[in-house]
Amino acid sequence: MRGVIARLGVVGLLLPGVASCVEPPPESPPSEDLFVFPGGVETRWASFENPGAEKGHGGQLNRGAKGRPAERLLAGDEATLLDVTGPGIVDRIWITVSDRSPRMLRSLRIEMYWDQSEQPAVSVPFGDFFGVGLGRTAAFESALFSNPEGRSFNSVIPMPFRTGARIVVRNESSVDLPMLFYDVNLREVPGWNDAVLYFHAFWHRNPATTLKVDHEILPRVAGRGRYLGANVGVIANPLYEGAWWGEGEVKVYLDGDGTSPTLVGTGTEDYIGTGWGQGEFAHRFQGCLIADADRDEWAFYRYHVPDPVYFTSECRVTIQQIGGNLKEEVLRLMDQGVSLIPVTIHEVDTLHLLLDRDPVPELADPDLPDGWVNFYRSDDVSSTAYFYLDRPTSGLPALQPVAERVAGLPEDESASN
Repeated sequence: MRGVIARLGVVGLLLPGVASCVEPPPESPPSEDLFVFPGGVETRWASFENPGAEKGHGGQLNRGAKGRPAERLLAGDEATLLDVTGPGIVDRIWITVSDRSPRMLRSLRIEMYWDQSEQPAVSVPFGDFFGVGLGRTAAFESALFSNPEGRSFNSVIPMPFRTGARIVVRNESSVDLPMLFYDVNLREVPGWNDAVLYFHAFWHRNPATTLKVDHEILPRVAGRGRYLGANVGVIANPLYEGAWWGEGEVKVYLDGDGTSPTLVGTGTEDYIGTGWGQGEFAHRFQGCLIADADRDEWAFYRYHVPDPVYFTSECRVTIQQIGGNLKEEVLRLMDQGVSLIPVTIHEVDTLHLLLDRDPVPELADPDLPDGWVNFYRSDDVSSTAYFYLDRPTSGLPALQPVAERVAGLPEDESASN
């Protein structure tokens, strides 16, 4: 099990103190993982050339030449990428598909099952799982995901399992997928440590958020674990005529928090490490891979690897849907009947809180100053949350039907690039 502890410890994905019990002697250099043989660990690769990831069973077709690198995935069918008994750890997943249109990437579903569980720990639209929201592709690299040239999907999130692992891709679209290639790289390890956590992911889409109701990135999940982060996609509502949408704060409710969270940010672009708006960038732990003002689409991520978020009994994560514009523009939208609720007015160096007043003033009140107005708004928001939990199932809601996942997305691949 030392191999599991060491691999997870390198990227800081264990509970605090767990790695210390298996640290190398003080005289060992810090990079010893690269050249010390762990003992009892065996490397396996699963692909269509060796679907069982079995010892001595790779590349048997076509007399050892390239024989089965890919398979067709018919509409309504599924492909099992991995089905092994453990204990072990999935170190890396690489997949490429011939149809990378937003509709196909949202129609494909990737599922992961740990320890023979009937319910998946991961059940997420394929494209969104691999780090880019909105079922889109982008060339990027982060600490957890990468897509070197916009044509492949890589994950290096460590995923331990105790007695077995199964990974499945389902084609829930109405068309066949001509080609699917993959590698799942894993290690068999000699034992299990109860401090190790299971990997989970949860996705859902809210096509029209409700005013003053935060979008749930991660609904309440019970257990001991770690919130790893999320990618979020926003399709801004055209009724707001290009007004800035990203003033909402991320909130993390931990271990019995009531109406107020323990952790709270200061705004959407602030949460992913930038400020004063949000353009395209890709860093190890934070980024915005889509910033398309012409189409009112944004997709961004934040991974809590250097700043871990642990919980001992429960966790819930939300993001507000709040935007902003100059007061005169907000009043104009209100006169047109656009649904919004003013929140604050920023006057030079003074922030006026509107909802704290009793009664709450009308924005058109002549006694209120001019300035930048933040307001609750309604947009199309989707998100993929990644987390670790001390059990192989989470009890979270099932993935939404494919029709809800793909509604409004472009048909062709070129529209996503």
